Amino acid sequence: MTRSPDEVVTEFCAKWANPDPTELAAHFTEDGVYHNIPMDPVTGREAIAAFIAKFTATVDGIDFRVHRQVSSGNLVFNERTDVMRFKDGRELPLPVAGVFDIVDGQIASWRDYFDMGTVTAGWS
Repeated sequence: MTRSPDEVVTEFCAKWANPDPTELAAHFTEDGVYHNIPMDPVTGREAIAAFIAKFTATVDGIDFRVHRQVSSGNLVFNERTDVMRFKDGRELPLPVAGVFDIVDGQIASWRDYFDMGTVTAGWS
């Protein structure tokens, strides 16, 4: 039984609570694109795994608190607050809007829109 695009995104978002870069990257198509809009896009499953590994090295996990999620065909949009849990006990809540394109049960592209100023202010 195949999962709906909505189910794929819901499962993927939940896995960030205990991030395993290889497992997260496996949700993407081989040529998938992960684009945090304030930054350059990352293309390809291997590059996405490396990016996630670097990004999550200083956190215990990220809780994706999804406020709304809607889907239409293979497109899934969610509005959420990503709460980064740092290893030193701090937390950084980040409002995010995410757009996912799902192809054959995998993420072909993921675009997140957020304020980079919030990230850099809370990261230090």
